[in-house]
Amino acid sequence: MDNKARAFVYAFLSRVFAKELGTKEIEDLKNNPELLATIGEATKEYFEKNDTQTIQEAINIDYNSLFAINSQPVESIVVDSTGEVLVGLQNPVMFFYFENGYEIDMNQTEILAPDHLAIEFGFMQNLAYRDEDRVALKFLKEHLLVWVPPYLVAMREVAETPFYKDMCDFTVDYLLHDYELLKGEVTDAL
Repeated sequence: MDNKARAFVYAFLSRVFAKELGTKEIEDLKNNPELLATIGEATKEYFEKNDTQTIQEAINIDYNSLFAINSQPVESIVVDSTGEVLVGLQNPVMFFYFENGYEIDMNQTEILAPDHLAIEFGFMQNLAYRDEDRVALKFLKEHLLVWVPPYLVAMREVAETPFYKDMCDFTVDYLLHDYELLKGEVTDAL
């Protein structure tokens, strides 16, 4: 998979976990059966059998239940036992961005935590566009793979819709696949 395709997947993941999906996003998904099948067969069937409004209402209730009310997809909340969002350079993810020459402008998003899953996926998208495989591999190993798989496995168990059940599985599988891909490329480049 080339870095342009990797960037697309991370952009998609960033959008899915940033906030509820709108009518346009749902219609775009309905019109892309290949992507729906890649996410999961149950999702594909769900999108084929239901109208846009029904899907939107159900998955947006599910999104808010999973990622806004019951649990925030924020690394420092998940990893740190205090349950607080760490700010500034005391946040390990923010320090990683800084240490690797990136400045995250939090004024460009409604998300307030620099280690929110959507922001971390946006960072991976940026790294893919810039062909920075070594930094991407390090970020996967030190951050995303530390907390995202166990977090999404837990969220999958309480998800109500096929879409978020499959998105949890797809995301974990994709992160593990991307790690193996990058590990092979970075090792080969040494």
